[in-house]
Amino acid sequence: MNAISSAPSSQGFPPVINQHTHTLILGSFPGIASLEAQQYYAFPANQFWRLLSAVLNSDLVSLPYPERLQRLLSAGIGLWDIYRQCEREGSLDSAIRKPECNDFVSLRRQFPQLQRVAFNGKVAARLQKQFSDWGLITLTLPSSSPAHASWSFAQKLEVWQQLCDAPVAP
Repeated sequence: MNAISSAPSSQGFPPVINQHTHTLILGSFPGIASLEAQQYYAFPANQFWRLLSAVLNSDLVSLPYPERLQRLLSAGIGLWDIYRQCEREGSLDSAIRKPECNDFVSLRRQFPQLQRVAFNGKVAARLQKQFSDWGLITLTLPSSSPAHASWSFAQKLEVWQQLCDAPVAP
């Protein structure tokens, strides 16, 4: 007898990007708290906004969500996820089933000024070769997720600081 998946199917978010975006940070897929809030990295224990606050030397955590996104875009940083849709019970990447990738070919065509892609964790970094093959600079960051607790905030920040490195034209 075949088991039928009871995991709910969820849709991800559109990209946060504009014509000035040189660096795109890619996660895997929004967790439950993010889907409910309709905001990237809404789970309070996720260190994403704290890490970027330290990297950009700007308190993003205290800003309303739309202003956080504007601050990122003004720094040339965009956000998206590798999956546009999937089934998943809970918020762990290991629970993702039936994932469908976002359309990065169209994104690349629409935003040729992109120079670098930073992957927020190893699941997102599965697409690193594709972006490297396009001539983009790639960087795999330690996941900002609380599930990636083997690294301290300071250890993660040391790697995330590489986002401050000026992007180089591919």
